[in-house]
Amino acid sequence: MKQTAGRNPPGEGLRERKRRETAKRIKETGIRLFIERGYDAATIDDIAAEAGISRRTFFYYYKSKDDILMSLQSALGDILAERLREEPDDKRPLDAVRDAALRVSATVPKDEMLVLDRLMRSSEAVQARKVASYVQHEGTLFAALREKWPEPERETALRLIAMLSFGAVRLSLDAFNREGGKRPLVELLRDAFDVLEAEI
Repeated sequence: MKQTAGRNPPGEGLRERKRRETAKRIKETGIRLFIERGYDAATIDDIAAEAGISRRTFFYYYKSKDDILMSLQSALGDILAERLREEPDDKRPLDAVRDAALRVSATVPKDEMLVLDRLMRSSEAVQARKVASYVQHEGTLFAALREKWPEPERETALRLIAMLSFGAVRLSLDAFNREGGKRPLVELLRDAFDVLEAEI
């Protein structure tokens, strides 16, 4: 979940704030260089130099270049789960997840999303890790669903909803990339959930 602009997380000390700001600077520098030079051409030494840190310091924050790109994906499950918790309890679980997902996707500018998605697809290693991360995100979403609908008899259905919802996200991102961003991700995601709704 994004922090409010200009504010630090509650209880954050100076050391933690500096560490967070350094990690953010490295990530933003890495993304910029990946876009400007290409993922393979932008080296760790380039990123460290541009970010004003040593190579050794880079490895204190990130294990590899891949980790910079994966940081764009790592919070997806948490963000979607947080938006789900904000949805009314009287909605059907699938409707609540759909509406939460649409809210999340609507916050990312189309051009930025296209660049970042293509950047992640440019590395086979990152793409493989991205696909694997969906299992973790499904688990996070499932846990949030169980919080809102804790009845034991609904557990299997809620697990399926978590799996199918991230399936809709993946198919929407594939279509978004294939079409070159012709249609906004939020529109593609809405269509995917509509198809899912029609078949269940």
